[in-house]
This record gives sequence, C-alpha cells and structure tokens, in this order.
Amino acid sequence: MNPVWLQRNASGQLLLQLHVQPGASKTGIAGTYGDALKIRLAAPPVDGKANDCLLGYVSGKLGIARASVELVSGVGARRKRLRLSGVAAEAVVRAFSNVD
Repeated sequence: MNPVWLQRNASGQLLLQLHVQPGASKTGIAGTYGDALKIRLAAPPVDGKANDCLLGYVSGKLGIARASVELVSGVGARRKRLRLSGVAAEAVVRAFSNVD
C-alpha cells in the first residue's frame, strides 16, 4: 500500500504529490502536509531556481536521471505534482520515508 502522497495514474505512472517550502536553510524532507510530502528547498522561489533544486533533489534521492522526474503541475505554486519514471513505488517510499 502506497502512502497518500504517492499515486499511480491510469497509465501506471507514479505521481508524487508535494508541498514545497522554498528559501529554507537546507534542502530536505520535512514530513507530510495533508496529503502531500513536504520538502524544504534551500533555493529561492525566483527564476525557476526552486523547481530546478526540487527536480535535482528528487532525482538524486531516488538515484535516477533528472530526465526521469517531470514537473507536471504547480510550476509557480507550493503544491506540485511530479511524474516519476524508471523507479519502483517501493523505492520511492523507502527514499522519502525518513525526515532529513
């Protein structure tokens, strides 16, 4: 059973529901926020820096190529949804279960 922040769409792709806090002192997992995984980002929310930091952090945490992590919604919002490819749901749960 996947946590509420990790879903599968009709095509079987994994979707990661996030609540992002840009401008934090360090990048890391901060627990959950409602039905989303909360991630703090050290990057500021200007010129796409926070989104770039997020994609790099998630791909690095999962050990997959950055191209395997796609921002599908929430470009300018704190609430974001990422599509993941090339990784199993169990690996995502393991990677994001512990608060940094």
